[in-house]
Amino acid sequence: MRDEFRADLQIVSQLLVDMAEGVRAAMRQATRALLTADRQAAETVIERDAEIDDLYRHVEERVCDLLARQAPVASDLRAMITALHVAADLERMGDLAEHVAKTALRRHPSPAVPAELRTVFTEMSEIADRMAVKIGSVLAKPDADLAGELDRDDDAMDELHKNLFAVLLGDDWPYGVETAIDATLLGRFYERFADHAVNAGEHVIYLITGENAPGSN
Repeated sequence: MRDEFRADLQIVSQLLVDMAEGVRAAMRQATRALLTADRQAAETVIERDAEIDDLYRHVEERVCDLLARQAPVASDLRAMITALHVAADLERMGDLAEHVAKTALRRHPSPAVPAELRTVFTEMSEIADRMAVKIGSVLAKPDADLAGELDRDDDAMDELHKNLFAVLLGDDWPYGVETAIDATLLGRFYERFADHAVNAGEHVIYLITGENAPGSN
């Protein structure tokens, strides 16, 4: 029975790794669509969001089945509750990548981001990608130290978010209200992507240590 239970937990773990890889690919493609007006990339992100949603449902179904069949306690129960929380954060990260792609598609064939903002969004996307890689790594091989690094990455994302607003609120902003609204929402999508990555990391830290990460709610 225990061997079967461990095998089922491993399946759940692999589903989470697959989700992390999926949301990383989605945000990478969404960013390419955003910066280069790549219609195909945007459409691919939107179409494949359903695959991330399906993985989320599979995690929920497997965890609920394990809870019903195995009545786990202690660390095993913690592992399953953690899986549900992490899956929810990853699913939301996929949604945020989809929002970026939809913004790019809405502005096609023009780039959704003006030249003055390309650098900041490129840097935001690099941080988002780095965080998604770390989430995938700590899900494949739990590592509290690596999960803890996500807070520092999030600080860098927050700083870029502030820089974005400084440009948008500057007296010399030349692109009008509509472009400013798009840029504001896009900045929020990347910032929230990072926040959910931090949340997922904190859940992994709790799984490993049994204690909440410093500064977590």
